[in-house]
Amino acid sequence: MSNNVNKDNLTVNFSTDWFTHNIPSLSYIFEQFTPQRILEIGSFEGRSTHFFTEEMLKYHNEIEIHCIDSWEGGLEHQGKWDMGSVEQSFNENIQTLMIYAKQCGKSLNIIKHKGYSHTKMIELLAKGEAGKFDFIYVDGSHEAPDVLFDAILAHKLVKNNGIIAFDDYLWSPEENGKQNYYHLVKPAVDAYVNIYQQKLHVLQMLPVYQLYIQKLSG
Repeated sequence: MSNNVNKDNLTVNFSTDWFTHNIPSLSYIFEQFTPQRILEIGSFEGRSTHFFTEEMLKYHNEIEIHCIDSWEGGLEHQGKWDMGSVEQSFNENIQTLMIYAKQCGKSLNIIKHKGYSHTKMIELLAKGEAGKFDFIYVDGSHEAPDVLFDAILAHKLVKNNGIIAFDDYLWSPEENGKQNYYHLVKPAVDAYVNIYQQKLHVLQMLPVYQLYIQKLSG
């Protein structure tokens, strides 16, 4: 199914939409915290990047988004997606966003980091980016060890009082009662929250499909 987003001069095409149901809660987060610099882990075709761009341009004239993705796909994508075509769609959608921002008289800087999230996040830390991001969106690998590592690195990269959003908090590839915890996001995020409990605040949002964390200290 094709999902076309049209707004003024902006037309971006997506082959699927796993994101729209998150917009109400994310819109509230953006209204309250007005991030200007974002790190996105897991970009796929750029659907979330599109939303972040539109939201940030409401509040700022200059914005920056770092997009990390291997464009190899995870367990849930194997045999279902041509990831080369997915990456091509991302590139085309990003170019459209750049044109749109320019037409609006705004400055949009989108930095594409192709590779695994852990490697690219460590590279950002090595470049002095610790505590430099207002908002980090975690939607990469859904395997628990990867999510936990993403969470710990995100905690280092987000600024104090910044937000980390974990997508698919309650998602499972298996039916209830037969879940393999290795394939779940929730156990990893819960472990991060428990370990860092004195350094963060869990934002209470309903429905709890995504979990939002505010970093209090490093």
